[in-house]
Amino acid sequence: MANKLIVSLSPHVHNNDSVQRNMYGVLIALIPALLVSLIYFGVGAAIVTLTSVVACVFFEWAITKFILKREKNTILDGSAIITGVLLAFNVPSNLPVWIIIIGALVAIGIGKMTFGGLGCNPFNPALVGRVFLLISFPVQMTSWPKIGQLTSYIDAETAATPLSLMKQAVHGDTSALEQLPSAFELFIGANGGSLGEVSALALLIGLVYMLWRRIITWHIPVSILATVFIFAGLMHLADPVMYASPVVHLFTGGLMLGAIFMATDYVTSPMTHKGMIIYGVCIGFLTVVIRNFGAYPEGMSFAILIMNAFTPLINNYCKPKRFGEGKKK
Repeated sequence: MANKLIVSLSPHVHNNDSVQRNMYGVLIALIPALLVSLIYFGVGAAIVTLTSVVACVFFEWAITKFILKREKNTILDGSAIITGVLLAFNVPSNLPVWIIIIGALVAIGIGKMTFGGLGCNPFNPALVGRVFLLISFPVQMTSWPKIGQLTSYIDAETAATPLSLMKQAVHGDTSALEQLPSAFELFIGANGGSLGEVSALALLIGLVYMLWRRIITWHIPVSILATVFIFAGLMHLADPVMYASPVVHLFTGGLMLGAIFMATDYVTSPMTHKGMIIYGVCIGFLTVVIRNFGAYPEGMSFAILIMNAFTPLINNYCKPKRFGEGKKK
């Protein structure tokens, strides 16, 4: 009796990866930054983060059940929780609860569920919510509490952030860069800003964990950080009074948070390693351009969203050759 050749459909290689496993792995990687935010901003960080997470989970449950009318709900896969945490990490720790809830509705309702849910959204949902709030509530979104006010929330005293000082220098204030915190203070997070972005050290710990767990690869974060360092370094060499050093650029604002946790989003980033590097280089370049020449002090959110829109083109350009395909004549 002749042996039968059994051909099965792909995939032929299996592992223990799953959406839920990777999502909760990202949440574990975010814990160091969350702990630092609680240490520096206290009750404000707790209120903002909890409100954002609960609102995102609720809106995903409600939209899935009552609008999309699906029997299976996805609130336990971890994606809505991550969106809530990342949205909270991108706003001040004194942001009113009602504004946070609006941001969560936009992030989940417009940024994610409008396109069909996880895996279908072209833009990072947390950044959609963040940019919407920044445009709609610019005063509240740019009032940064000083660190150390652990029991204050809405009435917390505010102060300038390193990014705002860098913008003042670009606009001609020659003494602005002298007021910046030291590189060590910027590295550990002893400066104002959005509650989850202030500590580069905590975010880098999360990066190491995700690389170790193979949740992400190095291509996007490293290409972003390297591009910012090189481009900002060239501008600093050209005019050190007007343009901050590349180290300051790396350790301030949402650069680390965006490069590690948002630009690497599976759904909205390129699939190939070559595409990831192109994507990362463009994000880094756009971030420095917007920081120095744009209307806003920070450019990371806008840079990621712009490149999210180009991801399909990058995927098409970097599409691997099909097996057995020959050269076109």
